[in-house]
Amino acid sequence: MLQSLSRFSCSGPSAALILLSSLALAACNRSQPETPAAAPDPVSTVPGPSLTSLADSNAAALLLPYGRQYPGREVLLQTRHGNMRILLYEDTPLHTANFLLLSRKGFFDQTVFNRVVKGFAIQGGTSDHLTMALNRYRLTPEFRPQYFHKRGAVGMARYDDEQNPGKLSSSHDFYIVQGEKLTPEQAQANAGRRLTPAQLRAYATVGGTPSLDGQYTVFGEVVEGLDVIDKIAEEPVGSDKWPVNDIGIKIKVVK
Repeated sequence: MLQSLSRFSCSGPSAALILLSSLALAACNRSQPETPAAAPDPVSTVPGPSLTSLADSNAAALLLPYGRQYPGREVLLQTRHGNMRILLYEDTPLHTANFLLLSRKGFFDQTVFNRVVKGFAIQGGTSDHLTMALNRYRLTPEFRPQYFHKRGAVGMARYDDEQNPGKLSSSHDFYIVQGEKLTPEQAQANAGRRLTPAQLRAYATVGGTPSLDGQYTVFGEVVEGLDVIDKIAEEPVGSDKWPVNDIGIKIKVVK
């Protein structure tokens, strides 16, 4: 199961984020007349809702208009192992708008690949050293039968099912499928739904993780740099699947 994961918590927002929010509030309330006014926070000048204004109750209402006003189809994910160009789907508008917002605000640029399972998937979007506050919020699932967990599929992780029966997606923990090649019989036996002939062929030729189909929202796919997935998957990891040497993430909206 793919879950939102940090070294602080596996079932909710990290303690680091809560601490950052508290520190930010305290700083705003502190009077320091002898200090010149600080320059505007560059993040606040980026169009779109504030990352601390988003919540379960308003995420869709804020993100969907943002996505329509500031669309984007491709992002470049940069790592020390190389770059991946990711195509974002238009018919998963909530997840795509959210990913674009966090990318443009620079949230992902402070994160790492924090869970790597060779032959399965690489997950990123969290760090032990976050400096940007982010409210806890989740996204309504956007399951689309035409999108499946082939190699290179990009999806959003989610919190523990016992606390999340609606299968709401994490706001920031995303994953990229590595998977393995499977016969049509193996793929169908592992799939969470009935697969089409084209999907069965894809699992046989390029591979993937059909057990995730119909369970997690796929909102994009890697169209260049598939080899980078394999390089990241080869990194040594600890018992928590966190790479021993951090693999930093930079994401830029390019189109």
